[in-house]
Amino acid sequence: MEVSAQGIPVERFHNQEELHMKLYFKWGLIMAKAGDTKISITEDLYENEPAWRYNLQFKTHGIFEKVYSMRDTMDSFFSKDKGLLLYGNKHADENDYYLIDEWRFSYHNGETSIHSKRYTPAKTKIDTVLTAKGKTYDMLSATLLLRSLDWDDLEIKQTVPFCIAIGRDIINAAFRYTGQEVIERDNIKYKTRHFFIDIYDEAFTQSKAAGEAWIGDDPNHIPIKIRAKLKIGAAEVYFESAKHLKYPFSCSIPTRQ
Repeated sequence: MEVSAQGIPVERFHNQEELHMKLYFKWGLIMAKAGDTKISITEDLYENEPAWRYNLQFKTHGIFEKVYSMRDTMDSFFSKDKGLLLYGNKHADENDYYLIDEWRFSYHNGETSIHSKRYTPAKTKIDTVLTAKGKTYDMLSATLLLRSLDWDDLEIKQTVPFCIAIGRDIINAAFRYTGQEVIERDNIKYKTRHFFIDIYDEAFTQSKAAGEAWIGDDPNHIPIKIRAKLKIGAAEVYFESAKHLKYPFSCSIPTRQ
């Protein structure tokens, strides 16, 4: 078993850490708020064993709520003793259409096996087993890989490869480090570390720089901004507030009015 493959970075957070983010869709000069996101990490149980639960809740807001209502939740469970990814799910409740994805992870001889299942309340759409080598995640838990990185070990243009299990596929991806960057939002500047998100898969029209992430440059390593390119425009997620951080939130720099 390769215990280091999907470890959760327990050195970065407290139990009951909670992050609040806002999602916007951007078309040219138009920036429309689309929804609110809450991300939390708590002590929990998985199959009656102590575990870490990494949870995301998203709901649409404003005009998007009227046009296309979404109530999505995602969970990733990690073993408490070794911090190993065990299970993930996504519940998509979108305009009265309900879809569930589940991923169960197991490990043997350096290889990760994922039982991937997708279904609605009435029908199973996918039920298959995937295999991968190296760091392998579900869609939510891959964000923890960024939080686990040690800035002192990174060099400019260095890539950190990983895989994501989605439906019937294993998607090959990498975080590409570009260094320190200061960004500004709502009259607050943030010291961050910037990464491109490269996707290597035929399903994506752009194999490199499919997205970007700006991670707070303090010991918490929480996301400050995430940007994903879409066929039309882009989706951008911005940090709003946090609770129960393990370390002082020292990456922000208030600007003068």
